[in-house]
Amino acid sequence: MHELGIIIEVVKRVEKIAIQNHLTKIDTLVIEIGELSTVIPAYIKSCYPAAVDGTILEETKLKIEILPGFVRCSKCKAEYCLIENQACCPECKSHEWTLISGKEFMIKEIMAF
Repeated sequence: MHELGIIIEVVKRVEKIAIQNHLTKIDTLVIEIGELSTVIPAYIKSCYPAAVDGTILEETKLKIEILPGFVRCSKCKAEYCLIENQACCPECKSHEWTLISGKEFMIKEIMAF
């Protein structure tokens, strides 16, 4: 489970940002995870309490937003959600596509008091 290492690095970055901006309390941390990424949101959520223990983020709420995986059909150029369409273009039924989005993992927002 590589999610523990990932969330520990996120906590370190957020702590650094908090120090640079003289923040003493953070209310909510919002993370975006692409549905096609290798990061499993449930594992991030379960590792979060251990990662923030003893840090400025200890009382912080974690909010995870899932970004859909969008692709562009290589044949007809239609854009569609890969998972919803089971990797098949809804326009021309091709299974050839190029990834547009869905592999992201980003800190979207740090909500402080």
